[in-house]
Amino acid sequence: MTSITGIIITLNEQDNIEDAIASLRPVCDEIIVVDSKSQDATVALAEAAGARVIHQAYLGDGPQKAFAVPQASHDWILALDADERLDPDAVAAIRALPLDDAQTAYRFKRRNFAGRHWIRAAGFYPDPVTRLYNRTTSGYLPKKAHSSVQAPQVVDVDAHLSHFTYRDLSHWITRIDQLSSRDAWAMKERGVTPSALRPSVHALTAMLRKLILKGGILQGQDGMTVAMTTAFHAYMKYAKLNELYENERAGDNR
Repeated sequence: MTSITGIIITLNEQDNIEDAIASLRPVCDEIIVVDSKSQDATVALAEAAGARVIHQAYLGDGPQKAFAVPQASHDWILALDADERLDPDAVAAIRALPLDDAQTAYRFKRRNFAGRHWIRAAGFYPDPVTRLYNRTTSGYLPKKAHSSVQAPQVVDVDAHLSHFTYRDLSHWITRIDQLSSRDAWAMKERGVTPSALRPSVHALTAMLRKLILKGGILQGQDGMTVAMTTAFHAYMKYAKLNELYENERAGDNR
């Protein structure tokens, strides 16, 4: 089997990092963790699990995921988020891949969970994500939020990642708070300007997309939950962007 380097980015992921590393072990000869100043046991647990830890202050989603790539020992890169796991069918599929074409990256189906509940409604499944690529031709776009792999061609693999996104509904709301703050920072970094209308417009658009275009209105509680939380996330990231500019102006006027 062709050698693969697994890469995981972390910030306070002590509850996830061991399982993420363990899921990569069957297919990766090397695992690198890029940690952005975790305050918990993430680093110690990663090192104890056999990963090589590189310390790097957070650069944004795409740049952070790309940071360790030049330091990898192998050209084939398998990137996981800390709360993702390779399912057994993904392990089997990766072992069977020829990995003889550097132009090809591989995309997997992702199963998103809230606690033990698999959320399939309103576009939450199959939620395809490209995770395996060759660094000589492909890599993460330099987007600071919600980056993705750009490759000459992408092949869909009929196999799964499990994404343990939220411990429960309360954690879902907490994560929206965290991620919307990060998204607002990333938007400001790339020069998105404040707007009084954007929070409401983007929230309404997100809700209609999930309810109507993605069929959430016909998918019961899960469909409504996805629509409501997606709209809330959209609203908060633009509201927080406005807040960042307000705080900056207030600082300039002191």
